Amino acid sequence: MNFFERTGRAAIGSRLRVLTEQLAHDAAEIYGLYDVEIKPKWFPVFYSLVDEQPKSVTAIAREIGQSHPSVSVIVKEMLKYGLVVQIGNDADKRRTLIVLTDSGKKLAKELTAQLRDVERAVEQISSECDHDLWDALAEWEKALARESMASRVKAIKKARENSEVEVVEYQPHHREAFYELNRQWIESHWQLEPHDIEVLENPEKHIIEPGGHIFVALYNGKPAGVCALCPMPADSPYDYELAKLAVNPAIQRKGLGGRLCDAVVSKARELGAARLFLESNTRLKPAIALYRRLGFRELPEYHPAYARGDIQMELTL
Repeated sequence: MNFFERTGRAAIGSRLRVLTEQLAHDAAEIYGLYDVEIKPKWFPVFYSLVDEQPKSVTAIAREIGQSHPSVSVIVKEMLKYGLVVQIGNDADKRRTLIVLTDSGKKLAKELTAQLRDVERAVEQISSECDHDLWDALAEWEKALARESMASRVKAIKKARENSEVEVVEYQPHHREAFYELNRQWIESHWQLEPHDIEVLENPEKHIIEPGGHIFVALYNGKPAGVCALCPMPADSPYDYELAKLAVNPAIQRKGLGGRLCDAVVSKARELGAARLFLESNTRLKPAIALYRRLGFRELPEYHPAYARGDIQMELTL
């Protein structure tokens, strides 16, 4: 089994590169057969100019689908070989146009027989294959124009990671995870405060029994994040507080925090809440950004309940 059979279709870029290198090697040999002094990489630029219409580097790059810098380098090389020349642009004095020289035009005529022979060779190869590569390449180009490979992989990655994460309601067997995840998160920045310990050691008494909810994010079946919806005092202008958000630092960029906060906000809406409150610290930039995406807005005045708190926010549902 060769390398590409082992890797499968994920190595399509590498396989195309190998094929391209093979064809480029053959192209150099083919030019030699016809005594044509031209580098294979020049061909797209050269052929773009055979209609004898002056063109800018930008126009050539757009036509052949290559970058402006790469076309500019090729044009400079062709200038040295006397195949093209730069002329002024009457419409835009700041730009120059590229045209074939007499030597370039002569070379274009010499290429006619070569191009015809190469096309027949391509047709010969196609007749030996079950699939037409030329048509397939056109289909791939259209598909990639609709959505890039990177964009497709990003969406697939997100879908896979979402399938690895499940958000569930707290159960008694999650108590240790609730405590440890919060302890680990708090102690990575600050110190546990007495009120932290009181709530974390008995979340049923302090959160669930008063009417709150705790959500647990399971990553591949194991608790990896938690977040609580805590009832606020009767005299508070808020119905609930979003609190005790903690995610295992070893599991980053999986969207656990967002999934947990979504679950908390959805539960608050389900319960008929009008306003949510939270307290955090501005050092936690990813968390603050997440809260803002959810619609939380900073309060002009705040009275932190924790020593580590330096920002309080609200969300109107």
